[in-house]
Amino acid sequence: MQSKILNQRYELEEKIGDGGMATVYRGRDVRLNRVVAIKILHPHHASDLNFLQRFSHEAQAAANLRHPSIVDIYDVGQEERQHFIVMEFVDGSDLKSMILRYKQLPVQQVLQITSAIADGLDAAHQLGMVHRDVKPQNIMVSHDGTAKITDFGIAKSGLSTAQTETGVTFGTADYISPEQARGQPATAQSDIYALAVTIYEALTGQLPFMGDSAVAVALQHVGSKPPPIRRHNPSVSPALEQLIMRALAKNPSERPATAKEFGQLLRAQEETEVRDTAPRPVRTPNGNGRSATSISAGMRNLPPKRSTITSPLPSRAGREFGGFLLLLLLLTLALGVFYLFAIGSFNGLIAPNATRNTAPTATQPLNDATPTAIISFSSASVPDLRNRNEADAIAILTSAGLTAVADEAKYSNDIPKGLIMSQNPSAGDAAPADKTVHYITSLGKMTPRVPAQVVDLNANEVRQQLEGMNLRVILIEEYNATIEINHVIRTDPVPDSALQAGDTVRIYASLGANRRVPNVVNISEIDALKLLQSAGITTTNVVYQGCDTLGTLCDTVAAGQVASTEPTIGSLVPDGTTIVVTVRQP
Repeated sequence: MQSKILNQRYELEEKIGDGGMATVYRGRDVRLNRVVAIKILHPHHASDLNFLQRFSHEAQAAANLRHPSIVDIYDVGQEERQHFIVMEFVDGSDLKSMILRYKQLPVQQVLQITSAIADGLDAAHQLGMVHRDVKPQNIMVSHDGTAKITDFGIAKSGLSTAQTETGVTFGTADYISPEQARGQPATAQSDIYALAVTIYEALTGQLPFMGDSAVAVALQHVGSKPPPIRRHNPSVSPALEQLIMRALAKNPSERPATAKEFGQLLRAQEETEVRDTAPRPVRTPNGNGRSATSISAGMRNLPPKRSTITSPLPSRAGREFGGFLLLLLLLTLALGVFYLFAIGSFNGLIAPNATRNTAPTATQPLNDATPTAIISFSSASVPDLRNRNEADAIAILTSAGLTAVADEAKYSNDIPKGLIMSQNPSAGDAAPADKTVHYITSLGKMTPRVPAQVVDLNANEVRQQLEGMNLRVILIEEYNATIEINHVIRTDPVPDSALQAGDTVRIYASLGANRRVPNVVNISEIDALKLLQSAGITTTNVVYQGCDTLGTLCDTVAAGQVASTEPTIGSLVPDGTTIVVTVRQP
C-alpha cells in the first residue's frame, strides 16, 4: 500500500479484493465519517491515456445512476499516479463466493437476488448505459439479503476485476454474450444474456460452457447449446428452465425485450415457486386444516444458515395445541368406551341376568384375541431410514406397521454402499394410506469410465453420457476432413480409461473440412494474424479503415487493432476461405 490516505480524505483500511485491473480496499471517508470501498487501478494503466480518459468519463457517468440495486459511486479521483474510484461499501459477500461455498443455491434465493439485479440493469439501460460485464463477481449480497450490482460503467471502460485473455474484452468469456464474442457492440440484451448465465451457474453450481481457453469458451457461447439446467439440478421447475434458456438464446431478439421484463418474469416465477413449495394442510380428525410448517419470513437473509435445533419457550399457540391433544385423547377414550358397549363387554356389569350374545358381528373379532384398535390417524409419521442398513430399515418400518418397498439401488458419492440414501415419503411425513414406504439403497461411489467406443459418435451425445457420470467435459473442435462434422475424433483420457467423479474429459470434435473463425477483435494486427494461422486460416485480406467508416466501432477499438472480420467471429467456413480483417487505422 503506497498511501494510507488518498487526497487527504479517503483512508485505506484493508484490502478486500484484487483483480487483473484494480485492487479494492475497504476504507473510510474521513470527511463524512462513513465506510466506503476504494478501487485503485493497477499502476500499468496510468500510462494508457486513452484508457484513463475513457475510464474517468464513464465512471463519472455511472456516478449519476441511483438505484437500490446498483452500488453507488461517490467519487473519482487521482493522487500522483494512483487513479481510484470511491464507492458504496456493501457489507456481505459477492455472489460468486456464495456459489463456490454452497454449490447450488436455493431456487427462491437465486430468483430474489437476480430479479433485483435485473431491475438495476433496467434503470441503467433507461439511461443508455450497458454494463457489459455482468457476472456473479460483480453482484454483492449484503448480510440482510440486499443484492446490488457493482462495476457499472467500469466494465464498459474495460475495467474488470477478472483476468482476460487475448481476444476477449469488455466482458469475461464465461459470461460473454454471443454478439460480444463476435465482436459486435454490447446491448441491453447482452446484459440479459450474462445475467441468465449467472442464474444458470447459481442454480447448478457450474457454468454452461467450459474450455481450455477464453477463446474456446467464447466460441461455445456463439455456437453451442447449453446443457439443460434440470440435468444438474432436478429441483428447478421446467418453467424456470424454459425462461433461463430463453434468456440464453443466441439471437438477442429471442431474449426478453428488456431487463425490466426479465425481472418481472423472474419475480413471477419466484411467486410460483413459493406457491408450489408451500406446505400442504394436514387434516385433523375434526376436519380443520392446520399447516404443518410455514415459510420463514427470514428467508431473504443471505447467505443461508445451517439448520439448528432449538427448544422454544411455551407459547400461547403451544398451550392451544396441548389443549387440542387433550381433547383428542378424550374423544379417543369415548369412542373406545362406545366400542366396548357395542360388543357387550359391559353386559355383565350393567345387566347380569341378560344372556350374552356370542354370535360374531361385523365389528367383533372372530377369535379370542384381544380386539385391535380400529381408530387410526393419518398423521402417524414415517421414521427416518437414511444412513441405516437395509435390514435395520425394514425392521424399523415393520415395527411401525409399515411395509418396506425397495426401489432400484443407485450410486452415491456421499452415502456409503449398503446404506439407505433416500426414501419416499420423507422422514416425518404422514404415513400413506397404503402403509408403504419406498427406499433406495446406495451402491457407493460410481467408478466412471470413458466409453470404449466413442470415436465417430455424435460429440454432444457423448458429452451428455459423460456428464451423466459426474464427469467434467471440455469440448474442443478440430479440423478433420475424414470424420463427420461434430463427431468425436478422440478423447483425453483415451476410451475405456477408469476415472473418478469430477475428473475432466476432453472431447475432440470434428469440424469437417472447415475452420472456425476465432475472436481476433480488439487485438493487434500481428497477433490477430497469428491467431488466425493457429486456427488453420492462412488466407487473409487486411483492410484499414478510419473512424469515419467504422462509426461506433471506433469507441471500442484502439488504433492498430482489429475492428471486425468477414465472415464474422465464430463462423464455420470451408478450408481455404479468405477472411477479411478490418483494422482501425493508426
